[in-house]
Amino acid sequence: MSSTDATNWQQEANQCLLQGNYDRAASLYEQAIAYGTSATIASQPDIRSHYWHLGLMLLLQGQEAEAQMTWMLGMEEGDPEEIENWTKQLIEVLQTEAERQEILADNSVAWGIRQHIREINSTDINNLLHLIQLAIKLNSFTGEELNSLGAIETLQSQQLLALDSDLLMQVLRLVLDTDPLHPSSLEFAQACIPYIGEPYIFLDILILTSVKIAYSSRQPRLAASFLELGLSLAPQNPEVLIQLTNFYQDAGEYSQGIETAKLCYSILQELPEKVFANHLILRGLMVAAGEYWAEASSVFARHESLLQSLFESQQTNLDPTTVVRLFSSTFFLPYFRDDIKTNRRLQNKVAQICQSNIQKYGSEQESQYHKTKFNINKIDTTANRLKIGYLSHCFKRHSVGWIARWLLKYHDRDRFQLHAYFINAQQRNDPLQEWYVNQVDKAYKSGLEAAEIVEQIERDEIDILIDLDSITLDIICEITSLKPAPVQVTWLGWDASGIPAVDYFIADPYVLPESAQDYYSETIWRLPQTYVAVDGFEVGVPTLRREILDIPSDAVIYFSSQMGFKRHPDTVRLQMKIVKEVPNSYFLIKGTADRESIESFFTQIAESEGVSCDRLRFLPDVTFEEIHRANLGIADVVLDTYPYNGATTTLETLWMGIPLVTRVGEQFASRNSYTMMMNVGVTEGIAWTDEEYVEWGIRLGKDATLRQQIAWKLRQSRQTSPLWNAEQFTRNMEKAYEQMWAKYIQN
Repeated sequence: MSSTDATNWQQEANQCLLQGNYDRAASLYEQAIAYGTSATIASQPDIRSHYWHLGLMLLLQGQEAEAQMTWMLGMEEGDPEEIENWTKQLIEVLQTEAERQEILADNSVAWGIRQHIREINSTDINNLLHLIQLAIKLNSFTGEELNSLGAIETLQSQQLLALDSDLLMQVLRLVLDTDPLHPSSLEFAQACIPYIGEPYIFLDILILTSVKIAYSSRQPRLAASFLELGLSLAPQNPEVLIQLTNFYQDAGEYSQGIETAKLCYSILQELPEKVFANHLILRGLMVAAGEYWAEASSVFARHESLLQSLFESQQTNLDPTTVVRLFSSTFFLPYFRDDIKTNRRLQNKVAQICQSNIQKYGSEQESQYHKTKFNINKIDTTANRLKIGYLSHCFKRHSVGWIARWLLKYHDRDRFQLHAYFINAQQRNDPLQEWYVNQVDKAYKSGLEAAEIVEQIERDEIDILIDLDSITLDIICEITSLKPAPVQVTWLGWDASGIPAVDYFIADPYVLPESAQDYYSETIWRLPQTYVAVDGFEVGVPTLRREILDIPSDAVIYFSSQMGFKRHPDTVRLQMKIVKEVPNSYFLIKGTADRESIESFFTQIAESEGVSCDRLRFLPDVTFEEIHRANLGIADVVLDTYPYNGATTTLETLWMGIPLVTRVGEQFASRNSYTMMMNVGVTEGIAWTDEEYVEWGIRLGKDATLRQQIAWKLRQSRQTSPLWNAEQFTRNMEKAYEQMWAKYIQN
């Protein structure tokens, strides 16, 4: 075979490979090997590579055993040094073809080739990474491959000089996007640390993954474990610390969450960042609650000072991330005090600053689109179905989810087209979430990208957008600030956001005082009876028994079930005054907080008021809301919180027919229970002063007949009360929507 002939057949063999004619290519390599073995080895230095290529052609035809035999023949009679060199050549041939197959997106073939490379060299880390990547592309990745392929062990066992660090980060990102919850995923991320070239890439991957784990999968402790890996590379990275703060607090690691928040505050220097960092400290203290209230009060005073400085500094060019975070910086205002004028002024100013900055980084093209679209919508007649968009991250087993479902159930589909935007939809199965999906004309499940959600709302040409969450999720605020719908309304969640782009806030005759409009940037739209209604709640089997709690059968049981940050010390002191004056009474306390802190907090106040701590019972949370509602039946009287009342808990209490004592204030948060009681026709237990709160608590504790009368009223109200007539409530909401739209058309 001349050199010209050799060139020609090799070109033909390569062309056959590219065309997928592996049989013809194999025949050519067989001929070359036959010719080479008839001559001297020295005259055919490339003959060994013919074996590698012939074996590859056989492998591509599915003849694995024949391929392996061919490669073994090629290795015959070689000394150890030669075999090592030939093995490298074989691997190069296989890698080249694997890469070609990957480009062709024939991932199963590439997988097979790389498995043979692994059999030849089980510690080739780059090949192992490619195998993991291919498993993900083939949708066969289970997480077990990280160990079964030996990738983690290889990374841990040696310093790999030939490792492709870019490939490593690419595979890490894919693994964590695919299955971050698998135990091996965290181990794999940890094994990557010695090989990190650019820490910011690694940190970016960890942050995105941890946020997904914490908020979509509801596993904040695991999310914290991932971010803790980043601390070894960047112990004072602000973003890592900010996210860790939230994860620790949500995981119930209260002290760690507070200390991390304080570290954030010491590192961040810009005023807007200081405001947010101080909010993180405040959040940590309030979530832990109990004994932390004293420190929280001083941090709150500093917070107001920081907010005032923020207003005076006229912030107009803030970083987008910082702006969005500022929305939640006023969240705890109504928990500290019942001051509608001051609280709303602060809330409105923060919201105005945030919206102003958000709209600046929104494009002119988008604004023009809004204007054009809204004008087109104005031409539409009301004969068409109004497009109503519901926006929330709570379309699931959540207080908002349990309540809002009735509105969607009774909506008139002939008059309204319903869209639901599920923000950060959970990955796990949630029957209530799936129920919502089936109740609307179009359901859109999203992550946490505001721009994508805004675009979807615009594409759907929503007429009226209903925000159910207010400032409880900053992404929602970013969305409404960009005004994706011509009419925007806040209903149900927290309180009004104060965002200028939101047009209306849904209320009723009771939940806000008559003067409230003076303090709201939104127009308050009062429904005729109640701003909320349900047809009832599912109730399970109770798990609480008096004998289990060591409470006598003839004792009076007071009950309070709220998050720790609703337990203002002044109100707890009033509750202890009630318990003290009612002989043979006990107080059951339930709600998420630092258990040790909350128990110490209540015990200290009880002792200072002359109440023995053996009259207090601290209850753990239960798994399901249905059980919680059933357990309410153990109570004789429920004592509400102030200045932030119960909302869903009040509805549940009234539905279960249990007398309630509530302290009415001026702000929305301190009038929820008031409007609900008014709408069931029960005024017994409504207090307008601290003194009345104590008086009603004592009277209801001592007067069993009065309790029975109230319980009877509550039972009867199920047939007559606006609070339990969700269908009528829906008609009132629909009428409000049509009137809002008519006003928009006229303007």
